[in-house]
Amino acid sequence: MPAITASMVAELRAKTDAPMMECKKALTEADGDITKAEELLRVKLGNKASKAASRVTAEGIVAAYIDGTTGALIELNCETDFVSKNDDFLAFGKSLAELVAKQNPADVAALSALDLSGNTVEVTRTTLIGKIGENMSIRRFKRFAGGGKLVSYLHGTRIGVMVEYEGDDVAAKDVAMHVAAMKPVSLAASEVPAELIEKERNVAAGKAAEDAKAAEAAGKAPQSAEIVAKRIEGSVQKYLKEVSLLNQTFVKNDKQTVEQMLKAANTAVKGFTLYVVGEGIEKKQDDFAAEVAAQVAAAKGQ
Repeated sequence: MPAITASMVAELRAKTDAPMMECKKALTEADGDITKAEELLRVKLGNKASKAASRVTAEGIVAAYIDGTTGALIELNCETDFVSKNDDFLAFGKSLAELVAKQNPADVAALSALDLSGNTVEVTRTTLIGKIGENMSIRRFKRFAGGGKLVSYLHGTRIGVMVEYEGDDVAAKDVAMHVAAMKPVSLAASEVPAELIEKERNVAAGKAAEDAKAAEAAGKAPQSAEIVAKRIEGSVQKYLKEVSLLNQTFVKNDKQTVEQMLKAANTAVKGFTLYVVGEGIEKKQDDFAAEVAAQVAAAKGQ
């Protein structure tokens, strides 16, 4: 069998964009025949996708698409930051955002079944997994089609915002940038999810209980139940102002709230969506030394 040289591996990788180790394995199996090795890799791409499916995808990108009053924001995940910069991966994310805006799929499953350049989105995804060698997943998307004007702001590729509004374009863009920086959870205080409010109330109650214990230990009289209740409610109201967009202090002018800035610009925000890549996903902590040792042991066993 001819020696498998680095130039042969590089040539096969250029043709298939498969990982280098996979290229070397294919060349070895094909006795150095690059054409046959390429065929072997094409066959194996689907298998790579299934093997990758169990791996955590906590990196990735947010992509946006706007056409008039219709738009979409989508989060596409992968395993490593390196792949999130891959041109094919970036193009896939942009294509998905456009597809969501134009086709209005009900959920990720419906999106996966749509046609994308002659194949379904799911087939395109699994083929891309085989080509790049990493798991990737479509996590979530939001479509806007309410008739309002739209603006998006992407902070790199990891934070994405879309705002639906009426009024001044510059003010709306400022709001999108503000959302990316300050990360409100709702437009108004009345729209903050009940579970978040309850969590904050429990935290405030816990602090009040700790303060009561400290006062007792110091020989001080405890506060009345009425005062404690007011303190807890005050903490909750402070929290609501901090996390609702309209009540937040405008990031470009600390003398105004966002609501005041919008009123001065004769602009109204109807809604917004903020995506931060990997938010809420538990990332796997890799032990690099252990991984290398495992690969060496596997190689010895072959």
